[in-house]
Amino acid sequence: MSAIPSFTNSNTTNTAAGNAFSALNSEQFVKIIFTELQQQDPLQPSDSKDLLAQLSSLRSIQSDMELGSRMNSLVAQNQLSSASNLIGKYISGIDDQFRRVEGQVGSISRTAEGTVLNLRNGARVNMNDLDQVLETPPGNNGSGNPPANS
Repeated sequence: MSAIPSFTNSNTTNTAAGNAFSALNSEQFVKIIFTELQQQDPLQPSDSKDLLAQLSSLRSIQSDMELGSRMNSLVAQNQLSSASNLIGKYISGIDDQFRRVEGQVGSISRTAEGTVLNLRNGARVNMNDLDQVLETPPGNNGSGNPPANS
């Protein structure tokens, strides 16, 4: 491998390299490792310790990716369960057109964007955009009569 001339001091170079590696996502890191392994002679690896360290890193990254996927699935299931408890309740939130909407939850659905509350008035609110849950409709004191004017 040819040497790359450096015009900065070694501390700056090490810091920049550290920042560059920390900015990589796991997919980019895996691509770099695989490229390095492909360029290496399998009969004469550079160093067996390095190869084992790289394989260990790959396993760690793979398990981290699987854990992240499982956590996302668990969060989605928990959100769906929580949303089901809102059926029949009055809510307010922001719809997908960034308008404030309110109404009674008639059903829920699971979409690519997450759990969505389908209101009886036709509006839809993503669970993440929900900001208020009411037992009774706004302006109703629970007795079926409108609130008394003060």
